[in-house]
Amino acid sequence: MKLAFMKTVLAILLFSTVSGFAGNAQAIARTIAAFNYAQRADVKDFIDEMVREYGFDRNDLEIKFAAAKRLDTVLETIAKPAEKELTWGQYRPIFVTSKRSSLGKAFMQKYRETLNRAEKEFGVPAEIITAIIGVETYYGRLTGKYSVFDSLTTLGFDYPPRSAFFKSELKQFLLLSKEENISVDEMTGSYAGAMGMPQFIPSSYRHYAVDFDGDGKRDLWNSVPDVIGSVANYFSEHGWKQGETVTHPVTVNNTSILNDKNTLKPYVTVKQLKQQHVMLNTKPSAQQPKDDQLATLLTLEGENGDEHWIGLRNFYVITRYNRSELYAMAVFQLSEMLKN
Repeated sequence: MKLAFMKTVLAILLFSTVSGFAGNAQAIARTIAAFNYAQRADVKDFIDEMVREYGFDRNDLEIKFAAAKRLDTVLETIAKPAEKELTWGQYRPIFVTSKRSSLGKAFMQKYRETLNRAEKEFGVPAEIITAIIGVETYYGRLTGKYSVFDSLTTLGFDYPPRSAFFKSELKQFLLLSKEENISVDEMTGSYAGAMGMPQFIPSSYRHYAVDFDGDGKRDLWNSVPDVIGSVANYFSEHGWKQGETVTHPVTVNNTSILNDKNTLKPYVTVKQLKQQHVMLNTKPSAQQPKDDQLATLLTLEGENGDEHWIGLRNFYVITRYNRSELYAMAVFQLSEMLKN
């Protein structure tokens, strides 16, 4: 980045010697401003809002944005997320593995009391909580090394397709740092600004994280109890129903009813699907969905061809964590390995 910047400035200076420095002074200023977020008009407007609406110190924010780095790798990565690039057959072997299962079982054994307390308080099974942490960060081993401030600044001001969303998350991030008294320089995470063991984005951190170890702060990097309680609270707040199943494999005999877009939100009753010759492949001894439960019919491209599933309300709740049927299915199948 610095090399590219210097080459650009040198090119302008070279041009200036030929065309006259005075006529290109503004071009130099614009070039420097492009690599200094604090000098950009849209960032200045953002700073004005944070000072006016939330009482932030203007000088402090200007210093932070002047030091912020544009992360081109973040822009490259967000353009091709795995959930959109991979099929289920390619995605599943990454997350549903014997290694991730064995580490998850060890995690459950180590934090059994905390998981049981969270399950009792929030109604979310211990294996689901653990599977989320396992899929997100390999049980805390891979929490991300990006500066959250740099990532959100890059996406908020240099990624037009979702600029509004990431500017909002940047605002939430700054408010979070103020509330929790954490330096923005200390908070690292994913390329998209997700943080800690459960990979909460800033708005989720502020609204759903809980102090489950009772030490007076919510720490999703270092406190496993806070992580467990926060994941459970997130699911509870998004409508997880204790005792209900998540998803079931099915056989579809009438392909005209297939949900081509894999709509995540349940839209049809189980009874109606049965009437359209959708057959549940769940073992008779296993818990069956009730006929009046709403479901969505999903088609996943597996290793051996298309797989058909129905996703129930709890499946939809998992997709509120990450809006992908591949993600939700990976969490579910890993949780089944942990439960068994």
